[in-house]
Amino acid sequence: MEAPSLPLPDLLKHLRARADITQQQLADKLSAITGTYTITRHEIGRWEQGRVRPTSWLPPLADALDVGREVLENAPDRPGKKGRGSRPVPEDDMEQVSEVLRRTFLQRGVAAAAVSALDTPDDLRVVQALNIVGADHLGSVVDGLGELIDHYTQTIGALPPADVYDELLTVRSYATGLLAHAGTTRPSTELVLATGWLSHLLAVAACDMGEHAAARVWCSDAERRSRETGYSELEAWATLTKAMIAWYQGQPRQSATLSARGQQVIAKGTIVYAKLASQEMRSAAMAGDVDGMSRARRTAVAAIAALPADTPTSGALSIALTDDPPYTATSLLYVGRYREAVTTTNRVIETVYQPEARQNGGHPSGYARSLLILGLAQAALGRLDESIAAGHAALEGRRPVWPTMVLADKLDKVLAQQYPGARQTVEYHSRYMEALDTPAAHQLQLPRAKERQ
Repeated sequence: MEAPSLPLPDLLKHLRARADITQQQLADKLSAITGTYTITRHEIGRWEQGRVRPTSWLPPLADALDVGREVLENAPDRPGKKGRGSRPVPEDDMEQVSEVLRRTFLQRGVAAAAVSALDTPDDLRVVQALNIVGADHLGSVVDGLGELIDHYTQTIGALPPADVYDELLTVRSYATGLLAHAGTTRPSTELVLATGWLSHLLAVAACDMGEHAAARVWCSDAERRSRETGYSELEAWATLTKAMIAWYQGQPRQSATLSARGQQVIAKGTIVYAKLASQEMRSAAMAGDVDGMSRARRTAVAAIAALPADTPTSGALSIALTDDPPYTATSLLYVGRYREAVTTTNRVIETVYQPEARQNGGHPSGYARSLLILGLAQAALGRLDESIAAGHAALEGRRPVWPTMVLADKLDKVLAQQYPGARQTVEYHSRYMEALDTPAAHQLQLPRAKERQ
């Protein structure tokens, strides 16, 4: 039997290595043992990093890793700490906020998600409690869902995508339990809509991780909830997410088609309509359709002009307001108007991302992507040093996500093609490879770049 001399995070890594299985394979074994299918490889990673103690999962973990349950239960969280209940200290203020939210919401009933997922007799007690408390309690829980949706809408651009995905999945699972509890009774429109918004946010987080299949599933669910409630804005946002995935996958025509379709389901004068028009613009540009780009740009300009003065400019349901529609610089880059692309990108960085100095603002990955567009435009103009400076600054970002790394890879390839053997090219490639080898990047579904000869 293993001696519990290691902290639990290290012990889990040791036992998984001994079993010669990946984090995903361990997640799959846990799913098979418990029948829940809610544990992901990202959650395994959080356990092995010591960020969360998987107290309720220790028995099935012991079975999956072929050790006695007491080995895991008695293992301390960290050296010098006792086992059974000690928890790691959150690493920063953002995680403390998330932890407080999780605990607060658990007190209001979210524990039902884990209980139902484990399919234990306790789920019956939860249903009994909901039946006794009645509609007032249900209404308060729906209000709590709304509060969490507002929180994640504002912070999803700054939180690590794998972490926010797992947190959202817990809340979304609980919402599913509420819908199931409604049974033959028609659930409230507010509950169905809240469920849809949670699915949309999950799609955004999955997209940031590069988990495209999961993102599309969540988009489809958000669209369905939108139609159930007659709230077309939710469907439009889900369509925008699918269009963005297609664009970053190098499928501009599919992205343009989705963007145009999204505009048909939502009224003008909304943020999402303006962003769909902007997405159609850069999709047409990537496809080499200059006329289509110009038409979409005019539509986007008119749509932005129709927005109210109090339009949100931060969060997942916002739009960055500058002299140009979003993605204008990217569109100019793809149609070969490199000088305009540089000017436009610098204006966006100055206007929108100036508070992002040292990438500590509310949308660090958006700032990084703007820097990479700037780097690509500077490279096309023959300004190698300026291009490299922008690329290095982008890779300093504290929140790597799949779309950002797609652009970082593109800059790496462009530099290798246009400036092969240059010292700056080699330095950027080395820095890019380091960025791919960080723990944060390992949580993304990224193709491994090969070392160039």
